[in-house]
Amino acid sequence: MRVVYAGTPEFAVPALQALLTSGHEVVAVYCQPDRPAGRGRKLTFGAVKQVAVDAGIPVEQPLSLKAVEEQDKLRAYAPNVLIVAAYGLILPQVVLDIPRHGCLNIHGSLLPRWRGAAPIQRAIQAGDTETGVTIMQMAAGLDTGDMLHKVVCPITATDGGQSIHDKLATQGATALLHTLALLEAGKLQPEVQDDALANYAHKLTKAEAQIDWTQTAAVIDRTIRAFDAYPVAFTLYEGQPLRLFASHSLSEVEGNASPGTVIAESKSGIDIATGEGVVRILSLQLPGGKRLTAEQFLNGRSLLGVQL
Repeated sequence: MRVVYAGTPEFAVPALQALLTSGHEVVAVYCQPDRPAGRGRKLTFGAVKQVAVDAGIPVEQPLSLKAVEEQDKLRAYAPNVLIVAAYGLILPQVVLDIPRHGCLNIHGSLLPRWRGAAPIQRAIQAGDTETGVTIMQMAAGLDTGDMLHKVVCPITATDGGQSIHDKLATQGATALLHTLALLEAGKLQPEVQDDALANYAHKLTKAEAQIDWTQTAAVIDRTIRAFDAYPVAFTLYEGQPLRLFASHSLSEVEGNASPGTVIAESKSGIDIATGEGVVRILSLQLPGGKRLTAEQFLNGRSLLGVQL
């Protein structure tokens, strides 16, 4: 099939690479405009654009798809299907109607469980034991279209936002090719979403990344792991943000130390009292420093007894 692919960040790369090695013809790639990055704030290609450029595929980077001229440009590519993965632009109905088979979305959750901007992180934060990828027929509503294919991914106690992101990106590529094969064979069986089971995965903010040590160890642990790639959980240490990347809940450990007190430290981690139970920090970073394991961090430095 003639495919137009719309995606921008790393999450969308495996599916594009899978399409490029499949029998489908990727006739154009759409992605967000280049953004300044790094210390020099130099305009930098997004991950998907780089793959497209390397493959010699035309790249389009409109600010919006609401303009008629942009819609005509897309129409000129005559796509059979438009694949969307973390693209970042809203597609108006007129665009959804351009491809003969409409637009398919690679969504990072088991719909309708989490709709919206941050389904991976919200699933971990909520304590879900599984998530997954849903290939969805796009509709005018927010992630409300019919479900075409699902793949389940367990969430373990050591998973974080980045690890689940990477797993779902890979699973999404496989799921997409499977869905396209069913589409070509006329064997798709769309399933309508039950809106009553839907939750909104709110966009992540830096403000919510500051740890409230009066919460339970289980909640704090899930927050640290969910935010390990962005926005990264933190606590204040000597007035500066101390970033926390990996943790483990020791809910069975009880004590009378006030929440936020460092009650133990070892090569295994830094144990901090919470409102209920203890959180063991496994990886952390001081401002201007490198990300370190707890063992590396404690080399020549002690936090024992510190109130965070």
